[in-house]
Amino acid sequence: MVLTVKDMTFKAGQELSISGKVKSGCEKFSINIGHDADNIALHFNPRFCYNGDTNIIVCNSNQGGWGEEVREHGFPFQHDEAFKVTINFNNEQFYIKLPNGTMMSFPNRHGDDAFNHFDVRGDVKVEGIKMK
Repeated sequence: MVLTVKDMTFKAGQELSISGKVKSGCEKFSINIGHDADNIALHFNPRFCYNGDTNIIVCNSNQGGWGEEVREHGFPFQHDEAFKVTINFNNEQFYIKLPNGTMMSFPNRHGDDAFNHFDVRGDVKVEGIKMK
């Protein structure tokens, strides 16, 4: 599944919430925020079992090439279960609230205050998107 939202304005200080359900057998999924499909400021990638990674969240950015991965070992996602991820940011950091209520952060390597591209990829069903 790929859900893409273009020409959306997600500004620093706003909050983006994505709710959905992880499908049975999902190996990985991703939530991407940036300027377009090739300029990604936040690549949020929970991996159940993919490319040697098991139950880990990998975050990265792409700006003319992928940067250094940041790995989070707390893994609050389950197959066949609903989830909600909430993201907000400033020009220095992204702050991600995970389904179990814990927080993680990832540097805003682009340093921008607004992004207009958002997509969700992988074996998940998106049930809601809310921005405030």
